[in-house]
Amino acid sequence: MLIRLLRTHLRPYRKPIALLVLLQFLQTCASLYLPTLNADIIDNGVVNGDTGYILRFGALMIGVSVVQVVCNVGAVFHGAKTASAVGRDIRGAVFDRVQSFSARELGQFGAPSLITRTTNDVQQVQMLVLMAFTLMVSAPIMCVGGIVMALGQDVPLSGVLLAVVPVLAVSVSLIVRRMRPLFRTMQERLDTVNRVLREQITGNRVIRAFVKDGYEEERFRGANAELTDVSMATGRLMALMFPVVMTVVNVSSVAVVWFGAHRIDSGGMEIGALTAFLAYLMQIVMAVMMATFMFMMVPRAEVCAERIEEVLATESSVVPPVEPVTTLGRRGHLEVRSADFRYPGAEEPVLTDVELVARPGETTAIIGSTGSG
Repeated sequence: MLIRLLRTHLRPYRKPIALLVLLQFLQTCASLYLPTLNADIIDNGVVNGDTGYILRFGALMIGVSVVQVVCNVGAVFHGAKTASAVGRDIRGAVFDRVQSFSARELGQFGAPSLITRTTNDVQQVQMLVLMAFTLMVSAPIMCVGGIVMALGQDVPLSGVLLAVVPVLAVSVSLIVRRMRPLFRTMQERLDTVNRVLREQITGNRVIRAFVKDGYEEERFRGANAELTDVSMATGRLMALMFPVVMTVVNVSSVAVVWFGAHRIDSGGMEIGALTAFLAYLMQIVMAVMMATFMFMMVPRAEVCAERIEEVLATESSVVPPVEPVTTLGRRGHLEVRSADFRYPGAEEPVLTDVELVARPGETTAIIGSTGSG
């Protein structure tokens, strides 16, 4: 559902997305090049005491950093602009579809759920698009590029990466798998809170007239508590994510320093190469952490996209005629004979043998018994 929804609404923005990907690629390449320059300065400039070499490569590092910053700012700007436009288009599509609904479809979803789907659900999808533009484009490039550059610094020490990346991937996937059903429940509980609050606002006078303030307060408190419980369970899983990632990061850093020190002591590695390798390790881990943050948002966005698609895929049961008949200035009246009315799915009609005549220029009202609404 999420892929189909985004494919439909991202298609008009292919040129801005292409520019965004180019800017992210350039800034990621600049980030990957900086540790290599730093290693060259240490091994060829600091060790040999060559001040001119240090100044030349230091100026080059400043230039690369400027390119990185400019490309990053441009990518974030275009990403935010495009994500906002996509959110606007999805909200407009949902609103237009709801406007075409008959009373049957409106009753099927309910006003509180439609409000949530048009606002909160669209916002979650929009946030996912923004994070994808700013994180997921650069994360794969940084991860793959970091591995390649780390292999270029020292191949034997790169064995640490073979243990780090799978452990991170398995840990993240296990946590994300448990989060997805909780996000679906959270959106349903949010619908319930909106429904209860809306009913209390619209029926405020009736609640006061029948002295039901305490009952309604308890009703809202229960709905709010259910939403809080699900949010707390989701928050605990999200809080578990970063300690797991940081533990793996710290252990891998210690392992790199430990084995790297032995490599330097045996003469198989330079100090600058170890420094660059540590920098590339941090970049790889940062890429995994960015992907982790993204994956934390994907389950909720998937649920929201499914709820949005349910609205967009629903056709109105009342279809306007292709060629409507015009009155051409003629006057007429509406007459109903022996009509029945039943709600969708009901076994028995609520009204039977209705006789009704509505004449032009008159107001016809149907009044039920007290309390029938």
